[in-house]
Amino acid sequence: MTTPSSPEPLVFTVRRRKAELVAPAKPTPREVKLLSDIDDQDGLRFQIPVIQFYRCDPSMEGKDPVVVIRKALAEALVFYYPFAGRLREGPARKLMVDCTGEGVLFIEADADVTLTQFGDALQPPFPCWEDLLYDVPGSAQVLNTPLLLIQVTRLKCGGFIFALRLNHTMSDAAGLVQFMSAVGEIARGAGEPLVPPVWRRELLNARVPPRVTCIHREYEQVPDTKGTIIPLDDMAHRSFFFGPTEVAAIRRLLPPHQQRCSDFEILTACLWRCRTIALQPDSEEEVRIICIVNARGKFNPPLPTGYYADLMVLNGRPHFTVVRSYLVSDVTRAGFGEVDFGWGRAAYGGPAKGGVGAIPGVASFYIPFTNAMGEHGLVIPICLPSDAMDRFVQELEIILNNHHHVTGTPTSPFIPSSL
Repeated sequence: MTTPSSPEPLVFTVRRRKAELVAPAKPTPREVKLLSDIDDQDGLRFQIPVIQFYRCDPSMEGKDPVVVIRKALAEALVFYYPFAGRLREGPARKLMVDCTGEGVLFIEADADVTLTQFGDALQPPFPCWEDLLYDVPGSAQVLNTPLLLIQVTRLKCGGFIFALRLNHTMSDAAGLVQFMSAVGEIARGAGEPLVPPVWRRELLNARVPPRVTCIHREYEQVPDTKGTIIPLDDMAHRSFFFGPTEVAAIRRLLPPHQQRCSDFEILTACLWRCRTIALQPDSEEEVRIICIVNARGKFNPPLPTGYYADLMVLNGRPHFTVVRSYLVSDVTRAGFGEVDFGWGRAAYGGPAKGGVGAIPGVASFYIPFTNAMGEHGLVIPICLPSDAMDRFVQELEIILNNHHHVTGTPTSPFIPSSL
């Protein structure tokens, strides 16, 4: 269930240079671009962290990842120039990008640690996280600040860590990976991105006049009559591994009529159940599960390749319901691990932690992972109050304690979704 960790936490020192602005390598259009009526909802107005670990590659000897990535970043921003701008807010809280060309924040750093010292369990939470992606003072606000913060940290072994913080209104996981891949392609010698970026945010704007035609329970404003069940202090972060054995152990507990459920469905139901029990809500309280999905291919016609709502306009761009809610996002197909800056695929690539967002503890990510035994599965970071985390672990162990007696691997596909 859990990937073993060393008894003593890894501690190391990171030396960093002062943060600098990396602007597009060439002049870019000075214009204002509106976000869509989905992009600027309250639930996306936060910074989301991503981290990528890269091994030493002898073929890249003599090349500095800081220099290579910084140069490629400037060239990629010529094509993705809105990322070099700043968010402004207009009437009715409408967000727009002022394409100023000011650039993104970039930090050069060195750490006195090797990749192997992190152990086999390259998974959230990561040691010394605050030093691997330094929070530049004044940079975390949504408006009027750089839209990307990137830190490249060289390791003693010749590997490096690429950490990034994104203003989530600008992009989801697929769009972010598209941008990171463009940086990687240029770092490896390409003159332009393989997939040209497409803005076209107007495709997701509300109708005129806007009219809501569906019941959106995910945006119901639920009163928190009992007080928040997720306190902001004393939060525990842990990751849990689910491979074929663990998923099969959960599946064998299902009645026959539910055996056709996908792995995503049964795993999500299991986590939701364990989490709800751990949080101990009153018996009459309503709890919710929210699944983020990638809707690019669901439109008719589909959104164009390269693309990185009426209720939002009518209701003031509300936040999704966070009271007694649990949100899961499957990033197994987003492609973080495929991003290659010249040193090959990432040893780990994806979200840096769970529980991100305006309300800590609400969200978890499903991240592709291979454990020390070579089993392919998911690693899922969970963020809960410390006492609730203990109860969560106990409930999960009750379900999985017979998993060693299960043979075979499940064949149901995962349902794809994204940030």
